[in-house]
Amino acid sequence: MAYLKPPWFVTNVFNKIAMATGMSGSETLTLIGRGSGAEQQIPVISVDVGDARYLVSTRGESQWVKNLRANPVVTLNTRTVTERFKAVEIPVDQRDPVLAAYRVKAGKQVDGYFAKLPHSADHPVFRLTPV
Repeated sequence: MAYLKPPWFVTNVFNKIAMATGMSGSETLTLIGRGSGAEQQIPVISVDVGDARYLVSTRGESQWVKNLRANPVVTLNTRTVTERFKAVEIPVDQRDPVLAAYRVKAGKQVDGYFAKLPHSADHPVFRLTPV
Protein backbone atom coordinates (compact mmCIF):
# COMPACT_ATOMS: atom_id res chain seq x y z
CA MET A 1 0.00 0.00 0.00
CA ALA A 2 1.14 3.55 -0.72
CA TYR A 3 2.61 5.88 1.89
CA LEU A 4 3.65 9.54 1.82
CA LYS A 5 6.32 10.04 4.46
CA PRO A 6 5.97 13.40 6.22
CA PRO A 7 8.93 15.76 6.12
CA TRP A 8 11.02 16.29 9.26
CA PHE A 9 9.40 19.66 9.98
CA VAL A 10 5.89 18.17 10.00
CA THR A 11 6.85 15.30 12.30
CA ASN A 12 9.00 17.27 14.72
CA VAL A 13 7.44 20.74 14.78
CA PHE A 14 4.08 21.11 13.04
CA ASN A 15 2.41 18.05 14.59
CA LYS A 16 3.30 19.21 18.10
CA ILE A 17 1.83 22.65 17.44
CA ALA A 18 -1.33 21.14 15.93
CA MET A 19 -1.87 18.90 18.97
CA ALA A 20 -1.21 21.72 21.45
CA THR A 21 -3.51 24.24 19.77
CA GLY A 22 -6.14 22.16 17.94
CA MET A 23 -5.37 24.15 14.79
CA SER A 24 -7.54 23.39 11.76
CA GLY A 25 -9.88 21.35 13.94
CA SER A 26 -7.21 18.81 14.81
CA GLU A 27 -7.57 16.37 17.67
CA THR A 28 -4.91 14.24 19.34
CA LEU A 29 -5.09 10.52 18.67
CA THR A 30 -3.35 8.42 21.32
CA LEU A 31 -2.67 4.78 20.55
CA ILE A 32 -0.25 2.02 21.51
CA GLY A 33 2.75 1.14 19.34
CA ARG A 34 2.55 -2.40 18.03
CA GLY A 35 6.19 -3.22 18.72
CA SER A 36 7.24 -0.91 21.53
CA GLY A 37 4.02 -0.87 23.54
CA ALA A 38 4.65 2.86 24.03
CA GLU A 39 2.00 5.51 23.53
CA GLN A 40 2.04 7.34 20.22
CA GLN A 41 0.28 10.67 19.75
CA ILE A 42 -0.54 12.23 16.42
CA PRO A 43 -2.84 15.01 15.25
CA VAL A 44 -5.87 13.86 13.27
CA ILE A 45 -9.12 15.33 12.03
CA SER A 46 -12.09 13.08 12.65
CA VAL A 47 -15.21 13.35 10.53
CA ASP A 48 -18.83 12.47 11.24
CA VAL A 49 -20.80 10.74 8.50
CA GLY A 50 -24.32 9.66 9.34
CA ASP A 51 -24.32 8.43 12.91
CA ALA A 52 -20.66 7.43 12.97
CA ARG A 53 -17.28 9.05 13.52
CA TYR A 54 -14.28 8.18 11.36
CA LEU A 55 -10.52 8.60 11.09
CA VAL A 56 -8.83 8.90 7.70
CA SER A 57 -5.15 8.41 6.92
CA THR A 58 -4.36 11.03 4.29
CA ARG A 59 -0.79 9.77 3.94
CA GLY A 60 -1.76 6.13 3.36
CA GLU A 61 -0.18 3.16 5.15
CA SER A 62 1.33 5.17 8.01
CA GLN A 63 2.80 3.86 11.23
CA TRP A 64 -0.28 4.99 13.16
CA VAL A 65 -2.47 2.95 10.79
CA LYS A 66 -0.35 -0.16 11.41
CA ASN A 67 -0.45 0.48 15.16
CA LEU A 68 -4.21 0.99 15.10
CA ARG A 69 -4.74 -2.30 13.28
CA ALA A 70 -2.68 -4.08 15.94
CA ASN A 71 -4.21 -2.27 18.94
CA PRO A 72 -7.61 -0.82 18.02
CA VAL A 73 -8.53 0.84 21.34
CA VAL A 74 -7.56 4.52 21.26
CA THR A 75 -8.31 7.85 22.85
CA LEU A 76 -9.18 11.02 20.98
CA ASN A 77 -8.56 14.33 22.75
CA THR A 78 -9.89 17.74 21.88
CA ARG A 79 -9.09 20.79 23.96
CA THR A 80 -12.11 20.05 26.17
CA VAL A 81 -12.97 16.33 25.86
CA THR A 82 -11.17 13.00 25.99
CA GLU A 83 -13.03 10.03 24.55
CA ARG A 84 -12.11 6.36 24.24
CA PHE A 85 -12.94 4.36 21.11
CA LYS A 86 -12.48 1.05 19.39
CA ALA A 87 -11.46 1.52 15.75
CA VAL A 88 -12.55 -0.83 12.98
CA GLU A 89 -11.19 -0.43 9.46
CA ILE A 90 -13.89 -0.17 6.83
CA PRO A 91 -13.67 -1.89 3.44
CA VAL A 92 -12.46 0.05 0.41
CA ASP A 93 -15.88 -0.08 -1.27
CA GLN A 94 -17.42 1.82 1.69
CA ARG A 95 -14.81 4.59 1.97
CA ASP A 96 -15.91 7.09 -0.69
CA PRO A 97 -18.63 8.90 1.33
CA VAL A 98 -16.27 9.21 4.32
CA LEU A 99 -13.38 10.41 2.16
CA ALA A 100 -15.63 13.00 0.49
CA ALA A 101 -16.84 14.32 3.86
CA TYR A 102 -13.30 14.35 5.19
CA ARG A 103 -12.02 16.38 2.25
CA VAL A 104 -14.76 18.97 2.79
CA LYS A 105 -14.00 19.23 6.51
CA ALA A 106 -10.19 19.23 6.24
CA GLY A 107 -10.17 21.61 3.29
CA LYS A 108 -7.45 22.45 0.81
CA GLN A 109 -4.70 21.36 3.20
CA VAL A 110 -5.32 17.71 2.23
CA ASP A 111 -5.76 18.15 -1.53
CA GLY A 112 -2.11 17.35 -2.24
CA TYR A 113 -2.34 13.98 -0.50
CA PHE A 114 -5.36 12.99 -2.56
CA ALA A 115 -3.65 14.17 -5.75
CA LYS A 116 -0.66 11.92 -5.01
CA LEU A 117 -2.77 9.04 -3.66
CA PRO A 118 -5.96 9.27 -5.73
CA HIS A 119 -7.60 5.90 -4.99
CA SER A 120 -9.86 5.04 -2.06
CA ALA A 121 -7.67 2.01 -1.36
CA ASP A 122 -4.77 4.41 -0.68
CA HIS A 123 -6.48 5.93 2.37
CA PRO A 124 -7.26 3.62 5.30
CA VAL A 125 -10.49 4.65 7.03
CA PHE A 126 -11.54 3.59 10.53
CA ARG A 127 -14.97 3.77 12.14
CA LEU A 128 -14.80 4.78 15.80
CA THR A 129 -17.14 3.17 18.30
CA PRO A 130 -17.20 4.49 21.89
CA VAL A 131 -16.01 2.04 24.55
